[in-house]
Amino acid sequence: MGQYVLRRLLQMIPVFLGATLLIFLMVNVMGDPVAGLCGDKACDAATAARLKAEFGLDRPVWQQYLTYMGNVFTGDFGTAFNGQEVTALMAASFPVTARLTLVAIVFEVVLGVTLGVLTGLRRGRPVDTGVLMLSLVVISVPTFVTGLLLQLLLGVQWHWITPSVSMAAPYDELIVPGFVLASVSLAYVTRLTRTSIAENRRADHVRTAVAKGLPRRRVIVRHLLRTSLIPVVTFIGSDIGALMGGAIVTERIFNIHGVGFQLYQGILRQNTQTVVGFVTVLVLVFLAANLLVDLLYAVLDPRIRYA
Repeated sequence: MGQYVLRRLLQMIPVFLGATLLIFLMVNVMGDPVAGLCGDKACDAATAARLKAEFGLDRPVWQQYLTYMGNVFTGDFGTAFNGQEVTALMAASFPVTARLTLVAIVFEVVLGVTLGVLTGLRRGRPVDTGVLMLSLVVISVPTFVTGLLLQLLLGVQWHWITPSVSMAAPYDELIVPGFVLASVSLAYVTRLTRTSIAENRRADHVRTAVAKGLPRRRVIVRHLLRTSLIPVVTFIGSDIGALMGGAIVTERIFNIHGVGFQLYQGILRQNTQTVVGFVTVLVLVFLAANLLVDLLYAVLDPRIRYA
């Protein structure tokens, strides 16, 4: 196991470098970031030259990338064009988005897996058909429509929630935004769990457990569910980074000042330091989540062993 983890960590290095290089190049072709610092009027040549020299934008892109990566390994993600340290912005926004993502993951696991098991064990029955149709509707409706509709009904008309989340963003205010963020993924988890349960019901180890006369609850939880969760865990593991980086719409609707809000502001103002810094951390989250998923395989399925 230790050798496998070490090998995976070494494999992450070129992936991390390649992803950050691609992000750095893409962000640097968005436009001239200095133009956004002068407001509606264009910067004069002297001011533009001074700002480019101050932020290191007058050097070739490959030199900017090497300088940036050298600073990243020391924990310095640079300074935003408004003078704030990017690490300070991260310290304020990542905990908020982490709480929002945690709420969304809980919805995915609890509701998605439960509905998937229920429909997988009752395949072809009315409850299965109803859940499948409902999940298809959820997948078809855009996230911003779901968010705006729930905000209008629950927050504006019925006054069950506050339409706008406060700056502190406690867990009780993130329940509805977390559900909105998780809605599409929740539907996919339900369908994925249903399919996996239905397929593994015919597996040899499940039929053997039934033939031994084990209680139905033990057969489902101990033998059927564990192996059926492998594709679900793979999906949820890859979805963690996607939820954190893809929360822009949800955070904009509920006025949540998290990672999505900072990325939106950075792209809008062409603030390359902010965008590259935040996406770099999201790449690390993706890599760590994928490693954790691979390690969970051996826990869920005893037939899997890592040399």
